[in-house]
Amino acid sequence: MKENFVRRAGRPRPVAVTPRPAPPEPGALAAKVRTMAPSMTRSMQRVAETVAGDPAGCAALTVTGLAERTGTSEATVVRTARLLGYPGYRDLRLALAGLAAQQASGAAPAVTADISVDDPLSEVVAKLTQDERQTLSDTAGALDLGQLEATVAALATARRIDVYGIGASSLVAQDLAQKLLRIGLIAHAHSDPHLAVTNAVQLRAGDVAVAITHSGRTVDVIEPLQAAFDHGATTVAITGRPDGEVTHYADHVLTTSTARESELRPAAMSSRTSQLLVVDCLFIGVAQRTYESAAPALHASYEALAHRHSPRER
Repeated sequence: MKENFVRRAGRPRPVAVTPRPAPPEPGALAAKVRTMAPSMTRSMQRVAETVAGDPAGCAALTVTGLAERTGTSEATVVRTARLLGYPGYRDLRLALAGLAAQQASGAAPAVTADISVDDPLSEVVAKLTQDERQTLSDTAGALDLGQLEATVAALATARRIDVYGIGASSLVAQDLAQKLLRIGLIAHAHSDPHLAVTNAVQLRAGDVAVAITHSGRTVDVIEPLQAAFDHGATTVAITGRPDGEVTHYADHVLTTSTARESELRPAAMSSRTSQLLVVDCLFIGVAQRTYESAAPALHASYEALAHRHSPRER
């Protein structure tokens, strides 16, 4: 495979040149808008939110018509289409027509309303269930399988694995580390930023560091990942912002989706579902690759826990 070289933080790293990814499927358009909107200019946000909110109406508009509807320019419309993953506006219109058809048939549900403080619990359950289902579907649809495979391969052969996460992401980091430990890998989760950096500078080639941050700009996660990167470890970012600073120090990026934020449901809560899906995919992938050693280790952990929780003999 042809390779070129990029330099990040003063360190050259071979990066495979891969073909341009295919445009997002129509059903993934709303998720793409949610993921990319925070990094867009205000005028591009208007375009993105308009097409996601009214795919049928926008599919009938020319580039000039959409520019007029959103109070922007034709150039802004085209740039927005490209940022969302479409080669041009024509491709975006086709995706909008497809999304409108899916929504009309019920194959792609409309966006769920925000949870209100006055909603009965039955309504809360229904809205959360729909949001969780959509978040998982969006994450699966947008997940780069090439990046996932590369991450699995690195984890399966790693001498040591460090996982960094703060706040809600620290729970996901612990879940990944514990899963890997149960199949015999040396993995540790770090939520203390000082301890994370102290451990990161001990990593070398053959080790793996994983940073989990929905925003992509959590300093306490970025710093240890950068340290691991600079010391030669393979680095991975699990993030909802593929353009976030954390990706500057990541060899592999796994993008997650998130449900819409609301006053009662912040991003930290809604992002956890998609992060856990990625963690489970990584765990299963590694367990498959290392099955001969993973299966006995997993069985041993089951046995140890079962024995610990059984009534003690007197």
